Amino acid sequence: MRKDGVRLKHADPMYTVAAYIMEDRNDACNSVEFFIPVVPLNEYIREKKHEGIEISHLAIFIAAYVRTVAEFPEMNRFIVDSKVYARKGIQVGMVVLKPAGGHTMSKMYFDPADDIMKVNQTLLDYVTENREQGDNNATDKIISTLLSIPGLVRFGVKFLKWWDKKFGLPEAIIKASPMHESMVITNLASIGMNHIYHHIYNFGTVGQVVAMGNLRNMPKRSIGATGFERCIPVGVVTDERIADGSYYAKAFRRMETYLKDPHLLEGEPKVCIREWELDNI
Repeated sequence: MRKDGVRLKHADPMYTVAAYIMEDRNDACNSVEFFIPVVPLNEYIREKKHEGIEISHLAIFIAAYVRTVAEFPEMNRFIVDSKVYARKGIQVGMVVLKPAGGHTMSKMYFDPADDIMKVNQTLLDYVTENREQGDNNATDKIISTLLSIPGLVRFGVKFLKWWDKKFGLPEAIIKASPMHESMVITNLASIGMNHIYHHIYNFGTVGQVVAMGNLRNMPKRSIGATGFERCIPVGVVTDERIADGSYYAKAFRRMETYLKDPHLLEGEPKVCIREWELDNI
């Protein structure tokens, strides 16, 4: 029995078959690009700053993702050994730059009921903690151990892949792994880069990888006029085995609604589905 998910016994047959046809995530990658208008985000950020609350574009985006997953839980499923699982909780992995140079990666933990204020505080705590830890977080310790003995990396990684596929890794290793989470997000604008379509890892359980890039002026047409709108471009790569295109389209449209009005992310969600707790799975 896996520690990070519950196997879905009554998943749609198409998902079950797809998991056998496309055994690896790189067989099942779909890419999509969308553009987030920056004006509503900036207005919300200024409003909260006047209230003494520091919040970022990244925090709003993650909060919109958490709220969307609460309503569209299939986005939070994962496939291991051609079996479909409902993930326990929502985890978001993110790279953090270290003060002395280099970077580290760990993950944040969310509940589908978390609102934007809870998400923002979790993000702030995560960045502070990882920067203060230097090379001592759980992920870095595992990497250091694998590198400490010649040849251990090759054997260790192969063994962990086999163990995860057949039995599920221990909870401590899953918590330390940067590849066992709902989504990986990277803000490439922070290093002056455009967005990309980042691959999904075959190892682990990541369902979506998101890359935000430099601001861009996008054409906008309204009645009787044309112009440009300042937007944050986002590249998303998804695992199509966990949800079909129609489902993803509805989920992303709902997420765009939240990003256009971040006030909708305040307070308890109207819909909050914890799929891993349902009786019919």
